[in-house]
Amino acid sequence: MCRHIACLGPSMALGEVLTRPPHGLVRQSWAPRRQRHGTVNADGFGVGWYADGDPVPGRYRRAGPVWGDETFADLARVVRTTALLAAVRDATEAGADGEAAAAPFATGEVLFSHNGAVKGWPGSVASLAAALPPAELLSLTAHCDSALVWALVQHRLADGNRLPQAVADTVLDVASAAPGSRLNLLLTDGTSIVATAWGDTLWYLTGPGPRTVVASEPYDDDPRWREVPDRTLLTASRADLLLTPFKEPTQ
Repeated sequence: MCRHIACLGPSMALGEVLTRPPHGLVRQSWAPRRQRHGTVNADGFGVGWYADGDPVPGRYRRAGPVWGDETFADLARVVRTTALLAAVRDATEAGADGEAAAAPFATGEVLFSHNGAVKGWPGSVASLAAALPPAELLSLTAHCDSALVWALVQHRLADGNRLPQAVADTVLDVASAAPGSRLNLLLTDGTSIVATAWGDTLWYLTGPGPRTVVASEPYDDDPRWREVPDRTLLTASRADLLLTPFKEPTQ
């Protein structure tokens, strides 16, 4: 449904991760190598990054295909950061949300992306949506399944849950309410990455040096890339990475 990537490391131009690799995210928008659902990711794109001295990320998002945006090519060439999250989108359903439905979503210091689809949307998760405070539902800027999943994560964060726990509990709740959903989530707060492999591909690359990349698929043929097993929670910093298997939800 989508391709996404997050990276932590020394200062880098966005293009070092997104455009320069032979199979970078921009190329994955029209020629993904390991995408299981869909073939072209032309329904929007976005990138979020962190500037020195400011914990709140900036974002650039558009509704169309990334290959047709000349401004993005300039940004990728000159903007530098030590942490980023970017995505290209193949929409689950056609809709009018446009740019608002393009990842990364953001609140405060956290960037979020969802690769997948909620099975039976929207009826299957109506009870989860109904449990959210009305103000949180009304604040949704898009009406797609990814926006609701993000709202569920945010609600747990507001209740004091740490990022890995909020993500894990959200995935288990949605998977229980909507079996068969694909819930590959990817988040960063600029210092750590949290991701889930649930129904689609997820890979990671560590090094050289204090550098960690987590992505839907490798952007090159470096043999150090490792695939994350399905039904796994990944948590990472620039120096450490942990894989934790999920326990299947009780039906």
